[in-house]
Amino acid sequence: MWQASTAAGKNPAAGRHGVCTYCCGRDELHLKWRSGVAIALQIATKFVSINRLECILNNLRQQFIEFAVKAGVLKFGEFVTKAGRTSPYFFNAGMFNEGAALGQLAQFYARTLIDSGLQFDMLFGPAYKGITLASATAVALAAQGRNVQFAYNRKEAKDHGEGGNIVGGPLKGRVLIIDDVISAGTSVRESVEMIRAAGATPCAVVIALDRMERSGKDDALSANSAVEEVTQAYGMPVISIGNLNDLLEYISGAGADAELNRYQAAVAAYRERYGVA
Repeated sequence: MWQASTAAGKNPAAGRHGVCTYCCGRDELHLKWRSGVAIALQIATKFVSINRLECILNNLRQQFIEFAVKAGVLKFGEFVTKAGRTSPYFFNAGMFNEGAALGQLAQFYARTLIDSGLQFDMLFGPAYKGITLASATAVALAAQGRNVQFAYNRKEAKDHGEGGNIVGGPLKGRVLIIDDVISAGTSVRESVEMIRAAGATPCAVVIALDRMERSGKDDALSANSAVEEVTQAYGMPVISIGNLNDLLEYISGAGADAELNRYQAAVAAYRERYGVA
C-alpha cells in the first residue's frame, strides 16, 4: 500500500515519489522491495498449492492401482491383447462385479473428475461396460454434492415404448464420456457421433486405466497412443484414474509384495517397446 507524498508530507525527502505507508514513509525504492517480496510470496504459495495437488493426485492413482490389484482386476503374467501383443499385465474392469468393489471404483472416478476441474453437465456410458460405470459414478458424484444426469446407449434401437437407442437423461450441454479403457477408440467415436447427433457437445473422456501404448502393428507402430489419437481427433481431453507409469511405480515400490515385484522388469520392457514418450 502506498501514497504520493508532498513537501509537507511524512517524508519530505521523498518529494512527489511514492512512499510506503506500511513502515515509516520510506521512498519508492523501499515500496518496490516490499512489492517484490509480496509477489514472491504469492508465487511460492501457488507453487506449494500445485505441489500439494500433484501429491494428492499421485496418491489417488497409487491407491487405485493397489485397489485394482487386490480386487483381481489388474493381473500379471502373460496375456494376449486385442492388438495381438503379449502383455505382462491385464486390466479387466468387468471383474469389478461386487457391490462394494463397484462402489469404490465409482468413488475413484468421482474424485478424479472433481480433482480435474473439468466442466461437464452430464455423463454418458457407452454400452456395455460404460452403462454401469456411468450410473455408479453419478451416484458417487451426488454423494459428494455434484448431482448430474447420466445416459447410455442400447446396441440395438428399441421400436416400442420410449423407442430409440438412448436411455436415461436427454443428451444436452457438455457431455462427459466414461469408459474403462481406450483400445482402438471405437466406442469413443460412436459415442461422439450419438452425442453430436442429439445436439449436445462431447467435452471429455474419463477412463480407469491408460495403457499408454502406441497404436498399430509391430512393424508399423504409430507415434501416438490410442488416448492421444482420441484427443487429436476430437479436440477433447482424456483423463485417467491411473496409467502404465503408475502401475510400474506401484509394483516397483516398497509397498508391493515380492510376487508383484518380480514383474517389474517385464512391465518396464513392455513400456520400452510399446510405450509413448
